[in-house]
Amino acid sequence: MQRYFVEKHVDNKIEIYGEDARHIVKVMRMTSGDKVLCCTKEGKTALSMITEIANDCVLLEVEEWQEEEKELPISVTIANGLPKGDKLELVIQKGTELGAAEFIPFIAARSIVKWDSKKASKKVERFKKIAKEAAEQSHRTVVPSVVEPCSLNKLIEVSETYTHKIVAYEEEAKRGEKANFASILSRLQKGDSIIIVVGPEGGLTEEEVEKLRQANFVPCSFGPRILRTETAPFYALSAVSYETELMR
Repeated sequence: MQRYFVEKHVDNKIEIYGEDARHIVKVMRMTSGDKVLCCTKEGKTALSMITEIANDCVLLEVEEWQEEEKELPISVTIANGLPKGDKLELVIQKGTELGAAEFIPFIAARSIVKWDSKKASKKVERFKKIAKEAAEQSHRTVVPSVVEPCSLNKLIEVSETYTHKIVAYEEEAKRGEKANFASILSRLQKGDSIIIVVGPEGGLTEEEVEKLRQANFVPCSFGPRILRTETAPFYALSAVSYETELMR
């Protein structure tokens, strides 16, 4: 059954506009009486029936509010140093499928790409669309948020509200460090939040890691192998899912 994230609903009445409305009418060729799943901004899911199709709007009526357990019990934010090419698109698409709650791109010392404000806005709009489509495909009940790229200092400022904070650091892997990430995973409790910082190609500098360390980020290795910037977030999200959803 098709799933749509809706912006507007009042009681049991739902309205779908724009691209989603066109998808319902032009692509799926649905008509009055057909049913879809609608997810609200509050994370609720409703089995809904189309009652009217008018121009660029589809009107629906809720038949049943459904209980769905699709979200990670831990809120996970992925903070990625800006990588080259379309790697960030991949991180957002697959990271959404794996349950991430938020993506924060940041400008690292070794980030090669440079975005001006106009390009950043366009990129973020595309990223949000990718996150929405991935959330629909993976049957999530919320769409992860994606923010505009920020500085490392701003990232540290934002991180103050998180329960746990870690930074993936390849030098820890080279030294054979194994305990930090496992220790944090074992302490995760339902309702906690964790922010995971991953560097761009070339990794983070010692100065950046030290600055994060002083802000109470824990440097961690993700196993003995060195992971690409677009692979490390998937490793971390999978580990969180395994620990909090399959082992408990």
